[in-house]
Amino acid sequence: MAQGVTKKAKLPTAKPTQRKQTGARIIKPKKPALVKQNQMKKKHSAGLAAMTEKALAGKAGHLELLRGGKKDKIAEKKGEKKKEEGKK
Repeated sequence: MAQGVTKKAKLPTAKPTQRKQTGARIIKPKKPALVKQNQMKKKHSAGLAAMTEKALAGKAGHLELLRGGKKDKIAEKKGEKKKEEGKK
């Protein structure tokens, strides 16, 4: 003796998932000359970044996050004066 219409289970809805964005693929060179060129480029670009940061720190001396600013230069001078006084 059924009392009414049986309930049907709802189909689960697909949840929207976010796709992971992948970066551009870089094919590494296989020729020895090109491998050497890439190594040199990587080495020199790191040096340029360090020099740029040091230059920025020198100009904006109030930034404590960057090394090589005005505060560091003043501290170095004080350290040198103390060493000179200690030698005398």
